[in-house]
Amino acid sequence: MYRDPLELFGGIATLVDSYSRNPLVFWTRIGLILLAFLLVYLGKKGTLEPLLMIPMGLGMAAVNAGTLFLDPVTAGFVNNGAPLAAGARMHGNLFVAPLVTDTGSLVNILQIDFLQPLYTFTFSNGLIACLVFMGIGVLLDVGFVLARPYSSMFLALCGELGTVVTFPIALAMGLKPGEAAAISMVGGADGPMVLYTSLMLAKDLFVPITVVAYLYLGLTYGGYPYLVKFLVPKKLLALPCRKIKIPRITSNEKLAFAVVACTVMCLLFPVAAPLFLSLFLGVAVREAGLTYFTNLVENVLLYVATLFLGLVLGILCSADLLLDPRILKLLILGITALLLSGIGGILGGYVMYFVTGGRYNPAVGIGAVSCVPTTAKVAQKCVSEANPSVIVLPEALGANICGVITTAILTGVYVAFLR
Repeated sequence: MYRDPLELFGGIATLVDSYSRNPLVFWTRIGLILLAFLLVYLGKKGTLEPLLMIPMGLGMAAVNAGTLFLDPVTAGFVNNGAPLAAGARMHGNLFVAPLVTDTGSLVNILQIDFLQPLYTFTFSNGLIACLVFMGIGVLLDVGFVLARPYSSMFLALCGELGTVVTFPIALAMGLKPGEAAAISMVGGADGPMVLYTSLMLAKDLFVPITVVAYLYLGLTYGGYPYLVKFLVPKKLLALPCRKIKIPRITSNEKLAFAVVACTVMCLLFPVAAPLFLSLFLGVAVREAGLTYFTNLVENVLLYVATLFLGLVLGILCSADLLLDPRILKLLILGITALLLSGIGGILGGYVMYFVTGGRYNPAVGIGAVSCVPTTAKVAQKCVSEANPSVIVLPEALGANICGVITTAILTGVYVAFLR
Protein backbone atom coordinates (compact mmCIF):
# COMPACT_ATOMS: atom_id res chain seq x y z
CA MET A 1 0.00 0.00 0.00
CA TYR A 2 1.32 3.45 -0.91
CA ARG A 3 2.42 5.55 2.03
CA ASP A 4 3.50 9.17 1.98
CA PRO A 5 7.33 9.17 2.24
CA LEU A 6 7.11 11.93 4.82
CA GLU A 7 5.38 9.54 7.21
CA LEU A 8 8.61 7.57 7.46
CA PHE A 9 9.75 10.58 9.46
CA GLY A 10 6.84 10.98 11.85
CA GLY A 11 7.96 14.19 13.52
CA ILE A 12 8.21 15.99 10.19
CA ALA A 13 4.92 14.48 9.00
CA THR A 14 3.02 15.70 12.05
CA LEU A 15 4.61 19.14 11.68
CA VAL A 16 3.37 19.35 8.10
CA ASP A 17 -0.04 18.05 9.18
CA SER A 18 -0.17 20.62 12.00
CA TYR A 19 0.58 23.44 9.58
CA SER A 20 -2.35 22.46 7.38
CA ARG A 21 -4.75 21.80 10.26
CA ASN A 22 -3.79 24.41 12.83
CA PRO A 23 -0.79 26.68 12.13
CA LEU A 24 -0.77 27.77 15.79
CA VAL A 25 0.23 24.25 16.87
CA PHE A 26 2.93 24.20 14.18
CA TRP A 27 4.50 27.47 15.30
CA THR A 28 4.15 26.56 18.98
CA ARG A 29 6.08 23.34 18.43
CA ILE A 30 8.81 25.22 16.56
CA GLY A 31 8.89 27.89 19.29
CA LEU A 32 9.14 25.33 22.08
CA ILE A 33 12.00 23.53 20.33
CA LEU A 34 13.87 26.84 20.05
CA LEU A 35 13.06 27.63 23.69
CA ALA A 36 14.46 24.21 24.63
CA PHE A 37 17.74 25.06 22.90
CA LEU A 38 17.83 28.33 24.85
CA LEU A 39 17.20 26.61 28.19
CA VAL A 40 20.05 24.17 27.60
CA TYR A 41 22.36 27.04 26.60
CA LEU A 42 21.43 29.16 29.63
CA GLY A 43 21.78 26.13 31.89
CA LYS A 44 25.24 25.37 30.56
CA LYS A 45 26.19 29.03 30.91
CA GLY A 46 24.98 29.07 34.53
CA THR A 47 22.37 31.80 34.02
CA LEU A 48 19.67 29.25 34.91
CA GLU A 49 19.93 26.19 37.19
CA PRO A 50 21.73 23.59 35.03
CA LEU A 51 20.61 20.58 37.11
CA LEU A 52 17.01 21.36 36.18
CA MET A 53 17.15 23.29 32.91
CA ILE A 54 19.39 20.96 30.87
CA PRO A 55 17.18 17.84 31.26
CA MET A 56 14.08 20.04 30.98
CA GLY A 57 15.33 21.59 27.75
CA LEU A 58 16.23 18.21 26.23
CA GLY A 59 12.83 16.80 27.21
CA MET A 60 11.03 19.81 25.74
CA ALA A 61 12.92 19.48 22.46
CA ALA A 62 12.34 15.72 22.27
CA VAL A 63 8.58 15.78 22.90
CA ASN A 64 7.90 18.55 20.39
CA ALA A 65 10.13 17.00 17.76
CA GLY A 66 9.01 13.42 18.49
CA THR A 67 5.29 13.87 17.90
CA LEU A 68 3.85 11.14 15.66
CA PHE A 69 0.56 9.73 14.42
CA LEU A 70 -1.04 7.34 16.91
CA ASP A 71 -4.01 5.02 16.81
CA PRO A 72 -6.22 6.60 19.53
CA VAL A 73 -7.81 3.25 20.42
CA THR A 74 -4.46 1.60 21.05
CA ALA A 75 -3.16 4.62 22.92
CA GLY A 76 -6.28 4.84 25.07
CA PHE A 77 -7.47 8.24 23.90
CA VAL A 78 -11.19 9.01 24.10
CA ASN A 79 -13.46 11.56 22.47
CA ASN A 80 -16.48 12.84 24.39
CA GLY A 81 -16.47 9.75 26.55
CA ALA A 82 -16.43 7.26 23.64
CA PRO A 83 -13.44 5.60 21.97
CA LEU A 84 -12.44 7.09 18.65
CA ALA A 85 -12.87 4.95 15.56
CA ALA A 86 -10.13 2.49 14.71
CA GLY A 87 -7.87 3.87 12.01
CA ALA A 88 -8.45 7.47 13.04
CA ARG A 89 -5.20 9.39 13.34
CA MET A 90 -4.22 11.87 15.95
CA HIS A 91 -0.98 13.39 17.17
CA GLY A 92 0.73 12.02 20.25
CA ASN A 93 4.04 10.85 21.66
CA LEU A 94 5.55 7.83 23.35
CA PHE A 95 6.67 9.65 26.49
CA VAL A 96 3.71 10.53 28.76
CA ALA A 97 -0.06 10.94 28.51
CA PRO A 98 -0.77 13.10 31.59
CA LEU A 99 -4.48 13.74 30.95
CA VAL A 100 -5.55 10.08 30.80
CA THR A 101 -7.48 9.14 33.95
CA ASP A 102 -9.53 6.11 32.88
CA THR A 103 -7.98 3.12 34.65
CA GLY A 104 -8.20 0.79 31.67
CA SER A 105 -6.57 3.32 29.37
CA LEU A 106 -3.94 4.09 32.00
CA VAL A 107 -2.91 0.44 32.36
CA ASN A 108 -2.63 0.24 28.57
CA ILE A 109 -0.48 3.37 28.35
CA LEU A 110 1.77 2.21 31.19
CA GLN A 111 2.90 -0.51 28.79
CA ILE A 112 3.51 1.91 25.92
CA ASP A 113 4.84 5.28 27.10
CA PHE A 114 8.29 4.85 28.59
CA LEU A 115 8.04 7.70 31.14
CA GLN A 116 4.39 6.98 32.04
CA PRO A 117 5.26 4.79 35.09
CA LEU A 118 7.54 7.54 36.41
CA TYR A 119 4.84 10.19 35.93
CA THR A 120 2.00 8.07 37.32
CA PHE A 121 3.83 6.75 40.37
CA THR A 122 5.89 9.81 41.34
CA PHE A 123 4.28 12.94 39.87
CA SER A 124 0.54 12.44 40.08
CA ASN A 125 0.76 11.58 43.80
CA GLY A 126 3.29 14.30 44.72
CA LEU A 127 6.10 11.84 45.56
CA ILE A 128 8.62 13.69 43.40
CA ALA A 129 7.93 16.91 45.34
CA CYS A 130 8.44 15.10 48.64
CA LEU A 131 11.75 13.59 47.50
CA VAL A 132 13.05 17.01 46.45
CA PHE A 133 11.83 18.49 49.73
CA MET A 134 13.61 15.77 51.70
CA GLY A 135 16.81 16.70 49.87
CA ILE A 136 16.27 20.36 50.66
CA GLY A 137 15.82 19.45 54.33
CA VAL A 138 19.21 17.71 54.40
CA LEU A 139 20.81 20.88 53.02
CA LEU A 140 19.15 23.23 55.52
CA ASP A 141 20.87 24.42 58.68
CA VAL A 142 17.95 25.45 60.89
CA GLY A 143 20.47 26.98 63.29
CA PHE A 144 20.22 30.20 61.26
CA VAL A 145 16.50 30.33 62.10
CA LEU A 146 16.93 29.43 65.76
CA ALA A 147 19.67 32.05 66.15
CA ARG A 148 17.39 34.84 64.82
CA PRO A 149 13.85 33.45 65.18
CA TYR A 150 11.87 36.70 65.36
CA SER A 151 13.53 38.65 62.56
CA SER A 152 13.65 35.51 60.36
CA MET A 153 9.95 34.79 60.84
CA PHE A 154 8.96 38.43 60.31
CA LEU A 155 10.89 38.67 57.05
CA ALA A 156 9.57 35.29 55.90
CA LEU A 157 6.00 36.48 56.40
CA CYS A 158 6.75 39.64 54.43
CA GLY A 159 8.23 37.51 51.66
CA GLU A 160 4.86 35.79 51.19
CA LEU A 161 3.24 39.00 49.92
CA GLY A 162 2.95 37.64 46.38
CA THR A 163 1.61 34.29 47.57
CA VAL A 164 -1.24 36.04 49.39
CA VAL A 165 -2.03 39.05 47.18
CA THR A 166 -1.93 37.17 43.87
CA PHE A 167 -4.80 34.93 44.99
CA PRO A 168 -7.57 37.58 44.79
CA ILE A 169 -5.99 38.97 41.61
CA ALA A 170 -6.20 35.52 40.01
CA LEU A 171 -9.83 35.16 41.10
CA ALA A 172 -10.61 38.54 39.54
CA MET A 173 -9.00 37.32 36.29
CA GLY A 174 -11.44 34.42 36.13
CA LEU A 175 -9.49 31.50 37.60
CA LYS A 176 -11.17 29.01 39.92
CA PRO A 177 -10.14 29.17 43.61
CA GLY A 178 -7.92 26.06 43.39
CA GLU A 179 -6.24 27.33 40.22
CA ALA A 180 -5.76 30.77 41.77
CA ALA A 181 -4.12 29.23 44.85
CA ALA A 182 -1.81 27.04 42.77
CA ILE A 183 -0.47 29.89 40.61
CA SER A 184 -0.22 32.14 43.69
CA MET A 185 2.24 29.67 45.22
CA VAL A 186 4.76 30.73 42.57
CA GLY A 187 5.27 33.75 44.84
CA GLY A 188 6.86 31.45 47.39
CA ALA A 189 9.56 30.63 44.82
CA ASP A 190 9.52 27.02 45.97
CA GLY A 191 9.03 24.58 43.09
CA PRO A 192 7.97 21.50 45.08
CA MET A 193 5.27 23.57 46.81
CA VAL A 194 3.85 24.72 43.47
CA LEU A 195 3.99 21.16 42.17
CA TYR A 196 2.18 19.80 45.23
CA THR A 197 -0.46 22.56 45.35
CA SER A 198 -1.29 22.31 41.66
CA LEU A 199 -1.63 18.52 41.91
CA MET A 200 -3.97 18.89 44.88
CA LEU A 201 -6.05 21.85 43.66
CA ALA A 202 -5.67 22.32 39.91
CA LYS A 203 -4.88 19.01 38.20
CA ASP A 204 -6.15 20.27 34.83
CA LEU A 205 -3.63 23.12 34.96
CA PHE A 206 -0.87 21.17 36.70
CA VAL A 207 1.35 21.12 33.61
CA PRO A 208 1.30 24.82 32.64
CA ILE A 209 1.40 26.06 36.25
CA THR A 210 4.41 23.89 37.13
CA VAL A 211 6.23 24.77 33.92
CA VAL A 212 5.59 28.50 34.49
CA ALA A 213 6.81 28.15 38.07
CA TYR A 214 10.09 26.43 37.24
CA LEU A 215 10.83 28.70 34.30
CA TYR A 216 10.34 31.75 36.51
CA LEU A 217 12.24 30.28 39.46
CA GLY A 218 15.20 29.89 37.17
CA LEU A 219 15.11 33.65 36.66
CA THR A 220 15.28 34.64 40.33
CA TYR A 221 19.08 34.65 40.48
CA GLY A 222 19.29 36.80 37.37
CA GLY A 223 16.27 39.05 37.96
CA TYR A 224 16.08 39.74 41.69
CA PRO A 225 19.41 41.65 41.85
CA TYR A 226 17.87 44.34 39.63
CA LEU A 227 14.88 44.58 41.97
CA VAL A 228 17.15 44.90 45.02
CA LYS A 229 19.28 47.62 43.38
CA PHE A 230 16.15 49.46 42.25
CA LEU A 231 14.55 49.50 45.72
CA VAL A 232 17.63 49.79 47.94
CA PRO A 233 20.04 52.70 47.39
CA LYS A 234 23.76 51.92 47.25
CA LYS A 235 24.35 53.69 50.56
CA LEU A 236 22.03 51.25 52.35
CA LEU A 237 23.33 48.26 50.40
CA ALA A 238 26.75 48.95 51.90
CA LEU A 239 25.33 49.08 55.42
CA PRO A 240 26.65 46.46 57.89
CA CYS A 241 24.01 44.56 59.84
CA ARG A 242 23.80 45.14 63.58
CA LYS A 243 26.26 43.18 65.66
CA ILE A 244 24.34 40.82 67.90
CA LYS A 245 25.52 37.95 70.02
CA ILE A 246 24.69 34.76 68.18
CA PRO A 247 23.82 31.89 70.52
CA ARG A 248 25.43 28.54 69.82
CA ILE A 249 22.76 26.14 68.60
CA THR A 250 23.57 22.48 69.22
CA SER A 251 22.59 19.55 67.01
CA ASN A 252 20.29 18.30 69.78
CA GLU A 253 18.40 21.61 69.78
CA LYS A 254 18.11 21.54 65.98
CA LEU A 255 16.84 17.95 66.09
CA ALA A 256 14.30 18.83 68.78
CA PHE A 257 13.14 21.77 66.68
CA ALA A 258 12.67 19.51 63.64
CA VAL A 259 10.62 16.96 65.59
CA VAL A 260 8.42 19.54 67.33
CA ALA A 261 7.93 21.69 64.21
CA CYS A 262 7.04 18.64 62.10
CA THR A 263 4.51 17.43 64.66
CA VAL A 264 2.88 20.83 65.12
CA MET A 265 2.67 21.49 61.37
CA CYS A 266 1.13 18.06 60.74
CA LEU A 267 -1.40 18.63 63.52
CA LEU A 268 -2.41 21.98 62.05
CA PHE A 269 -2.34 21.08 58.35
CA PRO A 270 -2.56 17.30 57.85
CA VAL A 271 -3.30 17.74 54.12
CA ALA A 272 0.28 18.94 53.67
CA ALA A 273 1.75 16.42 56.13
CA PRO A 274 3.76 14.58 53.42
CA LEU A 275 5.64 17.82 52.65
CA PHE A 276 6.29 18.63 56.32
CA LEU A 277 7.46 15.09 57.02
CA SER A 278 9.80 15.11 54.01
CA LEU A 279 11.35 18.47 54.89
CA PHE A 280 11.88 17.82 58.59
CA LEU A 281 12.99 14.22 58.01
CA GLY A 282 15.82 15.67 55.95
CA VAL A 283 16.67 18.09 58.76
CA ALA A 284 16.49 15.32 61.37
CA VAL A 285 18.75 12.99 59.36
CA ARG A 286 21.31 15.78 59.07
CA GLU A 287 21.26 16.78 62.73
CA ALA A 288 21.17 13.23 64.10
CA GLY A 289 24.45 12.53 62.31
CA LEU A 290 23.03 9.64 60.26
CA THR A 291 25.82 9.83 57.71
CA TYR A 292 24.65 6.99 55.47
CA PHE A 293 21.14 8.45 55.21
CA THR A 294 22.52 11.95 54.72
CA ASN A 295 24.71 10.78 51.83
CA LEU A 296 21.84 8.77 50.33
CA VAL A 297 19.39 11.69 50.39
CA GLU A 298 21.86 14.44 49.49
CA ASN A 299 23.93 12.63 46.86
CA VAL A 300 21.42 10.20 45.37
CA LEU A 301 17.73 10.92 46.03
CA LEU A 302 17.95 14.70 45.58
CA TYR A 303 19.85 14.52 42.31
CA VAL A 304 17.83 11.61 40.90
CA ALA A 305 14.59 13.43 41.79
CA THR A 306 15.89 16.69 40.28
CA LEU A 307 16.99 14.92 37.08
CA PHE A 308 13.62 13.26 36.52
CA LEU A 309 11.74 16.36 37.66
CA GLY A 310 13.44 18.41 34.96
CA LEU A 311 13.10 15.68 32.34
CA VAL A 312 9.38 15.02 32.93
CA LEU A 313 8.60 18.75 33.11
CA GLY A 314 10.28 19.13 29.74
CA ILE A 315 8.35 16.18 28.31
CA LEU A 316 5.10 17.74 29.55
CA CYS A 317 5.85 20.90 27.54
CA SER A 318 4.16 19.66 24.38
CA ALA A 319 2.40 22.20 22.19
CA ASP A 320 -1.09 20.73 22.67
CA LEU A 321 -0.85 20.90 26.48
CA LEU A 322 0.58 24.42 26.59
CA LEU A 323 -1.90 25.94 24.13
CA ASP A 324 -4.45 26.34 26.91
CA PRO A 325 -6.02 29.81 26.55
CA ARG A 326 -5.37 30.39 30.26
CA ILE A 327 -1.59 30.16 29.82
CA LEU A 328 -1.21 33.93 29.28
CA LYS A 329 -3.00 34.57 32.56
CA LEU A 330 -0.68 32.12 34.30
CA LEU A 331 2.39 33.84 32.86
CA ILE A 332 1.17 37.23 34.07
CA LEU A 333 0.13 35.96 37.51
CA GLY A 334 3.34 33.99 38.01
CA ILE A 335 5.62 36.95 37.41
CA THR A 336 3.28 39.15 39.49
CA ALA A 337 3.52 36.74 42.43
CA LEU A 338 7.33 36.61 42.29
CA LEU A 339 7.61 40.39 41.93
CA LEU A 340 5.27 41.09 44.86
CA SER A 341 7.06 38.58 47.09
CA GLY A 342 10.42 40.19 46.32
CA ILE A 343 8.99 43.64 47.08
CA GLY A 344 7.38 42.33 50.27
CA GLY A 345 10.66 40.87 51.49
CA ILE A 346 12.56 44.11 50.84
CA LEU A 347 9.82 46.14 52.55
CA GLY A 348 10.25 43.82 55.54
CA GLY A 349 13.97 44.59 55.40
CA TYR A 350 13.16 48.30 55.56
CA VAL A 351 10.94 47.73 58.60
CA MET A 352 13.86 45.99 60.31
CA TYR A 353 16.12 48.88 59.28
CA PHE A 354 13.89 51.42 61.04
CA VAL A 355 13.16 49.20 64.06
CA THR A 356 16.88 48.73 64.70
CA GLY A 357 17.64 52.41 64.28
CA GLY A 358 19.38 52.04 60.93
CA ARG A 359 21.53 49.02 61.87
CA TYR A 360 19.94 46.45 59.56
CA ASN A 361 20.60 46.08 55.83
CA PRO A 362 17.25 46.13 53.94
CA ALA A 363 18.68 43.94 51.17
CA VAL A 364 18.50 40.97 53.56
CA GLY A 365 14.74 40.98 52.95
CA ILE A 366 15.07 39.48 49.48
CA GLY A 367 16.32 36.30 51.16
CA ALA A 368 12.85 35.83 52.65
CA VAL A 369 11.61 34.56 49.27
CA SER A 370 12.18 30.87 49.84
CA CYS A 371 14.19 29.80 46.80
CA VAL A 372 16.91 28.12 48.91
CA PRO A 373 19.69 29.23 48.87
CA THR A 374 19.41 31.36 45.71
CA THR A 375 17.76 34.44 47.16
CA ALA A 376 20.08 34.47 50.17
CA LYS A 377 22.99 34.47 47.73
CA VAL A 378 21.32 37.31 45.80
CA ALA A 379 21.25 39.40 48.99
CA GLN A 380 24.94 38.76 49.67
CA LYS A 381 25.89 39.36 46.02
CA CYS A 382 24.16 42.77 45.91
CA VAL A 383 25.66 43.82 49.23
CA SER A 384 29.16 42.64 48.28
CA GLU A 385 29.08 44.72 45.11
CA ALA A 386 28.37 47.81 47.24
CA ASN A 387 30.73 46.93 50.11
CA PRO A 388 32.85 43.75 49.89
CA SER A 389 33.52 43.76 53.64
CA VAL A 390 29.85 43.40 54.65
CA ILE A 391 28.52 39.89 55.34
CA VAL A 392 24.75 39.50 55.46
CA LEU A 393 24.52 35.84 54.41
CA PRO A 394 23.71 34.45 57.91
CA GLU A 395 20.75 36.84 58.31
CA ALA A 396 19.60 36.15 54.75
CA LEU A 397 19.81 32.38 55.24
CA GLY A 398 17.76 32.64 58.43
CA ALA A 399 14.98 34.41 56.52
CA ASN A 400 15.47 32.04 53.56
CA ILE A 401 15.04 28.85 55.58
CA CYS A 402 12.14 30.32 57.51
CA GLY A 403 10.60 31.22 54.16
CA VAL A 404 10.53 27.52 53.24
CA ILE A 405 8.54 26.82 56.39
CA THR A 406 6.07 29.69 55.87
CA THR A 407 5.56 28.65 52.24
CA ALA A 408 4.79 25.10 53.40
CA ILE A 409 2.32 26.52 55.92
CA LEU A 410 0.57 28.56 53.21
CA THR A 411 0.44 25.44 51.04
CA GLY A 412 -1.32 23.69 53.91
CA VAL A 413 -3.74 26.59 54.35
CA TYR A 414 -4.70 26.73 50.67
CA VAL A 415 -5.08 22.96 50.30
CA ALA A 416 -7.04 22.64 53.57
CA PHE A 417 -9.56 25.33 52.67
CA LEU A 418 -9.92 24.74 48.94
CA ARG A 419 -9.56 21.00 48.40
